[in-house]
Amino acid sequence: MSSDIRLRAGSSGAESKGQVESPVKEGKMNKEKRIIRMFVVVAVMVFLVWSPASSQTQKIMDLKVSHQPEFESFLTWQGIQEGLDQKYGFKMEMIYFDSGMPQIEALPAKQWVVGAIGAVPMTMAALRYQAYMVGMTHDDGFNNMVMVRPDSPILKVKGANPKFPQMYGTAESVKGKTILATTVSSGHYTLSSWLKQLGLKDSDVKILNMEQGQAVAAFESGKGDAVALWAPFSMSGYQKGWKKVANGPDCGAIIPLVIITSKEFGDKNPEVVARFMKFYFDQVTRQKKETVAQAPQYKKFLKDWCGIELADELVKMDIELHPMLDLKQNLAIFDASKGKSQAFGYMDLISDFFTANKRFTAEERKKVLATPFVTDKFLKLATKM
Repeated sequence: MSSDIRLRAGSSGAESKGQVESPVKEGKMNKEKRIIRMFVVVAVMVFLVWSPASSQTQKIMDLKVSHQPEFESFLTWQGIQEGLDQKYGFKMEMIYFDSGMPQIEALPAKQWVVGAIGAVPMTMAALRYQAYMVGMTHDDGFNNMVMVRPDSPILKVKGANPKFPQMYGTAESVKGKTILATTVSSGHYTLSSWLKQLGLKDSDVKILNMEQGQAVAAFESGKGDAVALWAPFSMSGYQKGWKKVANGPDCGAIIPLVIITSKEFGDKNPEVVARFMKFYFDQVTRQKKETVAQAPQYKKFLKDWCGIELADELVKMDIELHPMLDLKQNLAIFDASKGKSQAFGYMDLISDFFTANKRFTAEERKKVLATPFVTDKFLKLATKM
């Protein structure tokens, strides 16, 4: 009896010393092994099917992505630095532009095929080239600012318009002033919105057109009475001691920063555009979790790719002023199932700005709004990847 107990305790199930498995039990175990192997094969196949770069492409594709020296560009840069672009089937190359108008002027020459751009030049791209607005990265109004020197008389009055109590300035203190700005841009839109809430128009001030880096240098040298800047250049302004008189929310301006693709590329390669968006919005999801923990990497991006050095507290402030929008939020903003989408409404307001400032004729405004340039078709494709 004790011998029998020892044999059973030492048995591992297949064959024990002094005990041979029956053919029936051995066959049952072989069947179990086959089932396990089958599950492993199925699991591997499922992983391959659902990995970002699978099924849509079996090779790495070159992708030229246009960006400006801004926070939303950091997410693409970060992905490239960490090799994440290749996991989505891309070898991405970031194409640098100082602002939106040079960016869209390079579109017909196919210098890039997808990118991020302000909603103001996006409207011009839709009018001239029928480009698609396929997503929104964030509301850029928080960091688009009109700034002045600390001794500016414009700072003497705050809340002259009771509907916008955070704005500084009055019609009298601003009229006739010289303001440095990048025209046909988000900064220009913020400036015009501020003037409008003070009862003024662009024609009531002198606007000097220059790129952001030039505007910072010129204003620092004493030129102009105010300057319109977006981040990280507005952060540079803070670093130099300049004061904000208004940003987008202060004067009621929502300024989308959007994802753009050319009509030709989007029509021919919808899955590629959607896969880029999947990559980008996965980066957004990560950023929303990590937030200011990404500050050291963002600081390196600012120095290496943008040529800008900021103090640590301003790097963190810049991150916090960019409430990024994920894929789910985009689907809601671009949803047109019950009429015009929220995204279309933003562009409607911006096209009105163009028309009021004689950048568009009424006919051109009507034409651009009639085109289906605001679309959620690429977003919907991205959700399936």
